[in-house]
Amino acid sequence: MSRLVAAIAGAAETSLGRLPAMSELDLHVDAALLALADAGLSLDDVDGITSAVHNPVEIAHALGVRPTWFDGTSVGGTSFLVHVRHAAAAIAAGQAEVVLVLHGESRRSVVGRHPRPMPADGMLGQFELPFGVYGPPTMFTLPYLRYAHETGTTLEQLASVPARQSEWSHGNPRAARPSLASVDEVLASTPIAWPFTKLMCCMVSDGGGGLVVTSAERARELRRTPVYLWGAGEAADSPLVSQMPDLTRAETFERSAAAAFTEARISHNDVDHLMVYDAFAHVPLYGLEALGFVGRGEAGAFVADGNTAPGGHLPMNTNGGGLRYTHTGMYGMFAIQEAVRQLRGEAFAQVPDVGVSVVQGVGHFFSEAATLVLSNQEVSA
Repeated sequence: MSRLVAAIAGAAETSLGRLPAMSELDLHVDAALLALADAGLSLDDVDGITSAVHNPVEIAHALGVRPTWFDGTSVGGTSFLVHVRHAAAAIAAGQAEVVLVLHGESRRSVVGRHPRPMPADGMLGQFELPFGVYGPPTMFTLPYLRYAHETGTTLEQLASVPARQSEWSHGNPRAARPSLASVDEVLASTPIAWPFTKLMCCMVSDGGGGLVVTSAERARELRRTPVYLWGAGEAADSPLVSQMPDLTRAETFERSAAAAFTEARISHNDVDHLMVYDAFAHVPLYGLEALGFVGRGEAGAFVADGNTAPGGHLPMNTNGGGLRYTHTGMYGMFAIQEAVRQLRGEAFAQVPDVGVSVVQGVGHFFSEAATLVLSNQEVSA
């Protein structure tokens, strides 16, 4: 069976930051047009469309597209990784030829923001909210504190995640936080929820992005270097943090990554570049361990020692991540965009000789996960 199912033929981001003149619908439309222009295609070529939170049919109508395939799967920030996987399956099945994977979010300006479910509406409201668990910082602190207790990870090692990622985003005019940040500066920033400080948390931005997914054969005929999907996986567990099988492990990461690595037929030694969703500083630590790049409790020291920083042997979150580059609330689109840039050789902080990039996404609070294995190399057997 061929593993060369589909390819990303176009990729583009909208403007980022504070965008009060653009609604969430505007951001979706802008992302679509920019991605199609990047691929050298037009709206007439599109027969598939995806979006998260927003109804993809509404987005298609705004674009003037009449799709024969659409997907509105909405599982938090990893939705766009899931969409790429689903689009590849649709293309392989002959259900679509050119799929737009779109994201647009006015998280900072709150212009035309589509309603999101309220925490009190579901199980969270019944079983966790009454005990003071409300919002990402309070939901993530308990798992991390248990992880730190069991593994001996220090606050300085936790702070090294945004500090090291600042080395990647340093000087990037598109980054929300383009300056260098030391471990001491991270620790001294405003306390949010123990042990997280402000610089251990993602920023709040407006923005969007688009991907053009098509067959490998068609992508080869277009203007840009194709980025091939070698493998993908997804996994889900309880939506309640308190019901995680193990507070100290990202088990959904383990399952989605195992599926993606198996489908792609790669080992850890084949990976040149890694993007791990980082809404908070501890998530890349969980990710490095869950994906098998480090042993139990080794992630903090691994990052602190510079292994994921410029010049390190496993470049990770090379745009600065959600902690330094941008975070609109659902960050997965931007992790994919950076992987595409690295594989095309056009990133702001370009890593030499990137041939295989792995993107790991998280939805909500480790309850959903998806993994993509992307490459600029054609492998069909």
